[in-house]
Amino acid sequence: MTTGPQDLARMRREYEAAVGHRPAVREEPLVEAHLAADWPTQFGRWLAEAVAAELPEPNAMIVATADAQGRPSSRTVLLKGYDGRGFVFFTNYGSRKGREALANPYASLLFPWFAMGRQVVVCGRITPVERHVSEEYFRVRPRGAQLGAWASEQSSVLPDRQALEGAYAAAEQSFPAEADVPLPEHWGGLLVEPETVEFWQGRRSRLHDRLRFRREPDGGADRWIVERLAP
Repeated sequence: MTTGPQDLARMRREYEAAVGHRPAVREEPLVEAHLAADWPTQFGRWLAEAVAAELPEPNAMIVATADAQGRPSSRTVLLKGYDGRGFVFFTNYGSRKGREALANPYASLLFPWFAMGRQVVVCGRITPVERHVSEEYFRVRPRGAQLGAWASEQSSVLPDRQALEGAYAAAEQSFPAEADVPLPEHWGGLLVEPETVEFWQGRRSRLHDRLRFRREPDGGADRWIVERLAP
């Protein structure tokens, strides 16, 4: 196996004790007694700490989907909302992730807060959000991003950069500066409704803490069970 000049086999960092509030790969116990009563509260707590630590793109997450044949793909997108129902992001429905979400409606999300020695892993069903939700979010996007949603046939093959810039210029002409840019029919939100939400905290010697909320049907309602997983 080729490891390259930096010797990947030996490349690792130990999880150390936290130093103040400065972002650092750190060891911080995650125990059941300190876990929030529900996953949205626990996620909000960790997200707020990631924001306070000034991590770059704290709402960035890796979204993994698979096509109808089970072939996976992943990419980084931005979380734009969450509540007890799940996690929301927005995309072109004709993109690779959009097509896969409709053909095989399950996804996994990963929040890689490496500087804090933390990860959050979500698995669940994915569905389009209501049209009015997409419209509300689209209105607060920067105008350039609104025009980009019209200009880019996301995941399609382009002959060159000029083709994309030409499509953007055409969108600018279609929607003058004094006019609102409407929401495209092919663009909107996707909701990942979690079946599991795992909170991962790095610990020394790779003996990491992993606490998972798992949804379990219980008659007409769901209940959430907390489980500790081996690292």
